[in-house]
Amino acid sequence: MYRRFSSRQSIHVLAVLLIGAVVTSDSSTAFADGFIRDSMGARTAGRGGANLGYADNGAMLLDNPAAMINMDSMRMTDFGIDLLLTDLSWSDPDNPRTGAEDNPIPTGQFSYAMKTANPNVAVGIGLFSQAGFGAEYTLEGRAPFSGPQHYKSFGAMARFLPAISVRMTDRLSVGANLGVAINHMELEGPYTLQGPNAFAGTPTKFDLQATGAGLSWASGLQYRLSNRTTIGVNYQDQVKMTLDGNTVVEIPGLGQSRFDTKLDVKWPRSLGVGLKHQLRSDLDFGLDVVWFNWSDAFQSFDNHLSNPDNPVYAAVVGDQLQENLPLNWRDTVSVRTGLQKHLCGGKTLRVGYTYHRNPIPDGTLSPFVQTNLEHAFALGYGWKALGHELDFAYQFSFSDPQQTGTSDYLGGDFDNATAKVQAHWLSLSAIRRF
Repeated sequence: MYRRFSSRQSIHVLAVLLIGAVVTSDSSTAFADGFIRDSMGARTAGRGGANLGYADNGAMLLDNPAAMINMDSMRMTDFGIDLLLTDLSWSDPDNPRTGAEDNPIPTGQFSYAMKTANPNVAVGIGLFSQAGFGAEYTLEGRAPFSGPQHYKSFGAMARFLPAISVRMTDRLSVGANLGVAINHMELEGPYTLQGPNAFAGTPTKFDLQATGAGLSWASGLQYRLSNRTTIGVNYQDQVKMTLDGNTVVEIPGLGQSRFDTKLDVKWPRSLGVGLKHQLRSDLDFGLDVVWFNWSDAFQSFDNHLSNPDNPVYAAVVGDQLQENLPLNWRDTVSVRTGLQKHLCGGKTLRVGYTYHRNPIPDGTLSPFVQTNLEHAFALGYGWKALGHELDFAYQFSFSDPQQTGTSDYLGGDFDNATAKVQAHWLSLSAIRRF
């Protein structure tokens, strides 16, 4: 199984440490809709990710910045910590069911929003650890890398977003955010070159590390249909970035060489429509439907290798090597729905459910990017203490096992394989209003 990596494998998104968003590496991760999380923070997680029609938490800066002007206070801070625990397994003809080396993954987010001296304008700033993936296995390899082999991937992307919200009428508000998305990716382990180059099909070992950033922007609106119903719409534009780093390549007979790396990555555009409806004075219902354009963003990852430091590689491979990692992901539609019941004493109960189809086709299934979760159930609880609104949520995500016959990747390592994925999220948030 000398190739265990394919497309995404070569992207091992390692750590995105953006100010307060913390991600550790030695872990196996699976987020939600592809690499994108279903929800941000405990309050939204508890109600299944529904947030486009709400204005009660800091994640609105990311999900729908138009909501800021509709918050109940003049200022608000929202700080959250999440813990991800996964249960991943991989099996193929050379490896009976093998579990990934699971370690808890902490992530986080922080936001601040305030209404200005102009009563119709609100501004804010937020940092959100929004997306990621990863896995770590010890699998039996194939010649020329026979025996136990270490395969490791991890990915994370965070957004740093200033935002503005403007009340246009008594019913309509609009908003936008404009900032930066930061992405760090890594890959380590056996890998078969996919091309397009003269060495396609050659077994190698890769150790890739690359980091980059791109412009991130979104715009949205909220419209109050009635005193009981609010509609939200948000468009998130595609983020294009080139990650810079290096790749160490080992080819049997040639030894090792270090290459400069430029990895082209795109994160998908999305369009969401949602509503918040007050069923009773103490009970409301949320529903969001969000489309993700994975088919355009994740066709492939294009890796440009140059300037080998080993003269043997320079003579045999040349100074440039183009390596494209096919993904061929398909678009998804995420349906996020939840209820929240307000109790006495500032307490709140929440329940939610999320569904989206698996974006990964069977032909590009691999043990390095097991982000094929489809269902998520959530429970949440909120209370007030020490001048803060505290929220806790638990989310369980799962999908049916995914199988592949003949893999689309050269090397044959992923033929006749089965991947199983489950994930548990624990989230805690603290909101303070001024």
